[in-house]
Amino acid sequence: MRKNRATPPIPYDYLAEVPSFTVTSDDMADGAPLDERHVASPDYGLSGENLSPHLRWEGFPAETKSFAVTCFDPDAPTGSGFWHWVLFDVPASVTELARGVEIGGGGALATAIEARNDAGAPGYVGSFPPAGHGPHRYVFAVHALDVDSLGVDGSASPAYVGFNCSAHVLARALIVPTYEVPA
Repeated sequence: MRKNRATPPIPYDYLAEVPSFTVTSDDMADGAPLDERHVASPDYGLSGENLSPHLRWEGFPAETKSFAVTCFDPDAPTGSGFWHWVLFDVPASVTELARGVEIGGGGALATAIEARNDAGAPGYVGSFPPAGHGPHRYVFAVHALDVDSLGVDGSASPAYVGFNCSAHVLARALIVPTYEVPA
C-alpha cells in the first residue's frame, strides 16, 4: 500500500534551466493514462505490448546537432526512480519516432544508440509499477544537444548518459503520461 508521502520531483527540476520546445505523440498525452501497448509485456507480469510510443518534436534550437530521448519513472519504489528508455545520438534530421521504433541497422537512425534500461536490457521497457502502488508518472524527455555524438556506447548506465546529456543540452521537451496497476 502506498504510504502518504510527497510526490517525487521531476529530475530535470534540479538541473540548469534550459529553453523548452514542443513534443507531441499520437499515442499519449500529459497526465493521461498510457495505453496498454506501452505497458510491459507478460515477461514482466503485465499484459502490455512493450512498445515505445510515437513521438514528434519541433521548435528546438537551430544549432541542435543531435537528440536524446529518455523515459523515467520518478515514482518507482527504488529510492532513485526507474529508467525505462535511454536513446541517444539521434541525428538532428530525425524529428519523429514511430511507435515501436527499432534502432540499429541502416536508415536515419543508423547512428542512434540505446543504453540499457533499469531492467538491464537495451531499448524501451514499458511501464510496470507495483500493483496497488498508485499512479506513476512517465517522464518522456527529448533533449536537443549541441554535439553529434555523446561519445559513449550502449553499455553506459542511464545516469552516465544523463550526465553527458546535461553537459550538452540546448533545450528540452517533456510529455508526462501516467500508469497504475490496481491492487
